[in-house]
Amino acid sequence: MRLLSDKVRSAIDEAVGSAPVVLFMKGTPELPQCGFSRAAIQILGVQGVNPEKFAAFNVLEDNELREGIKEYSDWPTIPQLYVDKEFVGGCDILVSMHKNGDLAKMLEEKKLVVEGEAEQ
Repeated sequence: MRLLSDKVRSAIDEAVGSAPVVLFMKGTPELPQCGFSRAAIQILGVQGVNPEKFAAFNVLEDNELREGIKEYSDWPTIPQLYVDKEFVGGCDILVSMHKNGDLAKMLEEKKLVVEGEAEQ
């Protein structure tokens, strides 16, 4: 069943394009509302993601967004990370990429980390 209206799809397109690193999460970076969203924020912090190149969207504030993002990405859970408008994955993917170094490599190659922040 297709739930994603053109209006919501357009809003998500705009959100995904609003910054190089975009996280759809439960809560805010300052006050995550679930452990998975908290873990995603912590990983992005450890990776040294430049705050000027980062945007977060609280899906708890908008039920259409909360349901729509799952269809948009074809991914059933939140949080969801996008880098340069491409879906990267949810919390489990982020944890795996963080542990094996792929996330750091991707963020550094795209120049999305604060200089001197990564690998400390």
